[in-house]
Amino acid sequence: KRLKQYEAILSNFSKVKAGVNQKLGERADCANLIPLYNGQFDAKKGDVNWLKSAAGRMSGKDCTEDPLFFKLVEALHAAEPSAKSAYYLGLLALKDNKTSTALDYFKQSEELETKASDKAKVNYKIAETYRKKGNFGSARTYYKKALSQKPSMGICYLKIADMVGDSANNCGDDKFSKQAVYWLAANYADRAGKIDPSLSSTASKAAARYRALAPSKTDVFNNPERKSVKIGCWIGETIKVPSL
Repeated sequence: KRLKQYEAILSNFSKVKAGVNQKLGERADCANLIPLYNGQFDAKKGDVNWLKSAAGRMSGKDCTEDPLFFKLVEALHAAEPSAKSAYYLGLLALKDNKTSTALDYFKQSEELETKASDKAKVNYKIAETYRKKGNFGSARTYYKKALSQKPSMGICYLKIADMVGDSANNCGDDKFSKQAVYWLAANYADRAGKIDPSLSSTASKAAARYRALAPSKTDVFNNPERKSVKIGCWIGETIKVPSL
């Protein structure tokens, strides 16, 4: 009789607990959720279902700015790693200006992705992160990696064109070679428009802008020995002097 009574009590308790958790999810705000989940974290950090539930509720209540949310997603990724969780952790790390951590997670995400187009998306994000840090050489590497996975991704060539153009004053030995960098930038912009018709107008305008900054017909005439220009620094390419 007692066993049946206890079983009934436990059954009712489970129902009440489930109801309380549901109401908590619906009504609790960050001020209630954060201390609750912080208190439970150490005991529950290996429970995938709990982690998903807690992270989902915090996300639903816009509690993602608190460090606990990062801990929850990080623990979920450790227990059940996926390309999406790694990518999300990268985004969270970027919000906290933890660029190195973000790049590590983005690279994990790229390795875990299975579709080439999804890999390209992640590599583009890696490239953008490097570009914003001013690391143009690494950025170009990942833009080209994205292009190898999704050849129609013309925006990558346009970004490379911008980086090359921005580096003109730093990657030449004299006025002519510095201005010649703009020919290379224009070539990259042209390639962007060719592989992605939706960028044709933007790419065409960019190419025209760069060519206007490149050596003029007079400059080319006055430097007949310059058949090509080797561009230094991170660019490391040679550009042929065009016939103007």
